[in-house]
Amino acid sequence: MEKNSSLEFYNELSETYHLIFNDWYQAVQWQGDFFNGFIRLHVLPKDEGEIKLLDASCGIGTQALGLAQHGFTITATDLSPKSVERAKREAQKLGVQITFGTADFRTLDADVPGKFKVVLSADNAIPHLLTDADLEKACRNFYDKLEDNGLLIISIRDYDREILDKQRATIPRVMDGGKRIVFQVWDWVEGSSLYMINHFIMQEQDGIWQTEVNKTAYRALLREELSEALRRAGFQDIQWHMPAESGYYQPMVTART
Repeated sequence: MEKNSSLEFYNELSETYHLIFNDWYQAVQWQGDFFNGFIRLHVLPKDEGEIKLLDASCGIGTQALGLAQHGFTITATDLSPKSVERAKREAQKLGVQITFGTADFRTLDADVPGKFKVVLSADNAIPHLLTDADLEKACRNFYDKLEDNGLLIISIRDYDREILDKQRATIPRVMDGGKRIVFQVWDWVEGSSLYMINHFIMQEQDGIWQTEVNKTAYRALLREELSEALRRAGFQDIQWHMPAESGYYQPMVTART
């Protein structure tokens, strides 16, 4: 596995990441509405003041931009500097105030000043940590960045289900009236829970198909494995929220300091 494959992957995707979505700006709005409701109504119902939130895997801003429209005080960081630069441009375009920075999950204590009421990592970023040591280091850093009784929210793919059959590809998503196709091909490392994705974005422009392929490594992280890493970091009240319950498209775990 390539040591820095996730950094290269997101740097390369920074200008085309929005093409993964049918309508990325609509997705930003939906993500903001969802997490605003989830945090305020279901997780922090008594907190009516300022909520300082760290989006620790902001990418190009899919969650952070929407949440900033709901009155959160947002710090947004990512491993990929090019993704952060894109997110800054999008924040200016949407007229929202966000403090941006480049940071690694494993060094948040050094990379990001201050503490937060909420730390968020959405959309399967944590499984880029391929070893138990890196996962535990990240969880300790999440804990360090939270205030007393602070809240951690992480979403990942449903690997408890996917590890059973070790799928080889995702179903192609056809958009723009058939002019854009997005899918992934997964190459599993034999005898392990690690796999490499080949991420395809195909577009037809003026009758000619263009294909962009990017690669990165993941770990098929089981829910109990993540829960145990959170417990070892000191988190309490660890709860999983499945899509049928939460309305989000991935399983989410919440935990408190």
